[in-house]
Amino acid sequence: MKLHNISFGNIRRRKGKMLFLVLGLVIGISTVVTLLSITESMTRDIEARLNQFGANIVVVPKNENLSLNYGGIDVGGVSYQVKEFDQESLEKIKTIKNSKNLSIIAPKVLGAVTVNDKKVLLMGVIYEQELALKTWWQKSGGAFPEKDNEIMLGAQAATLLGYKAGDTIAINKTSFKVATVLKPTGASEDSAIIASLTASQKLLGKEGKISMMEISAFCGGCPISEMTLQIAEKFPDAKVTAMKQAVMSKMQSIDMFRSFSLGISMIVIFIGSLLVLVTMMGSVNERTREIGIFRAIGFRRGHIMQIILLEAMLLGIIGGILGFGIGNLIAYTIIPLVMKDGVFAGINTNLGIISILMAVALSLLASLYPAFKASNMDPSEALRAL
Repeated sequence: MKLHNISFGNIRRRKGKMLFLVLGLVIGISTVVTLLSITESMTRDIEARLNQFGANIVVVPKNENLSLNYGGIDVGGVSYQVKEFDQESLEKIKTIKNSKNLSIIAPKVLGAVTVNDKKVLLMGVIYEQELALKTWWQKSGGAFPEKDNEIMLGAQAATLLGYKAGDTIAINKTSFKVATVLKPTGASEDSAIIASLTASQKLLGKEGKISMMEISAFCGGCPISEMTLQIAEKFPDAKVTAMKQAVMSKMQSIDMFRSFSLGISMIVIFIGSLLVLVTMMGSVNERTREIGIFRAIGFRRGHIMQIILLEAMLLGIIGGILGFGIGNLIAYTIIPLVMKDGVFAGINTNLGIISILMAVALSLLASLYPAFKASNMDPSEALRAL
């Protein structure tokens, strides 16, 4: 008779107790899977929301002079000549070690133009990247521009210049269509004309030049400080700044959810281990006569241990599979209740493999002592119960 046949037979004969043991494993694994799935979904939701705040790394040319501007008020009246970047240098950013963590790179060219005898800030951008970065921008009419001959006006600029969506505006003797007027944002774009990067470079006489870059790199575990240093190495004449407050807020939120999940998971795993231990000990005590017979007919200690541990492994596999499936189902049901517009992150295959291995390891570890006790049972004492 093969050992695994004995293990299968024991499981079939003791369905009630084995079902109770599997239930303990299922509760433990499903709780862990549920918490980790919710944490992953929350992490993605946090990242998506934080991405709406725009760039978290800003690259500007170095300036050896102190700023004479505070709260939007210039008290110096001095304009310093700032060296700008070559547009071709943008490719350097994609060569940094953590380039895979870069989400959006939005270059800009800045300069002053005259419209209706008024000096206005002209900001040249790549529309696709800028609109992806500034998701809070809202138009008050028309549509966001797509062509080089279309522009956007900030709310304050549109009021002072007297233009609205659909009008034609002349900038340095070049005509542009006002595609839309932005709603007030409280930022610098309120008083700016926003045009395409190519058109702005021509108007300002800065072909092939960019004034600054905004980079979005929000992602789980992004090493923002290291990325800042890596970009600074590629741009020695630039000042690279990370918006640490937003980054720290993201990291703290994610770490809080992860720590909570790990803490609860450890408690549940400990309880599951005790449940398996008690159940297996009870099973061994009930099978005293059976184990005595095995020992009397020549089964070695190692054989007895293998029978007990094979049972534990089989039950661990069943408990791990059921726990993983039930955990994902619970997470799928709970996430819309705990997160507004929350979306289930999906089935994580790696988590499934880890869940099964965890259940098997948990079952085997908790069964070691009962298996050891059974293997060391004195056959003569065990047979007295017959």
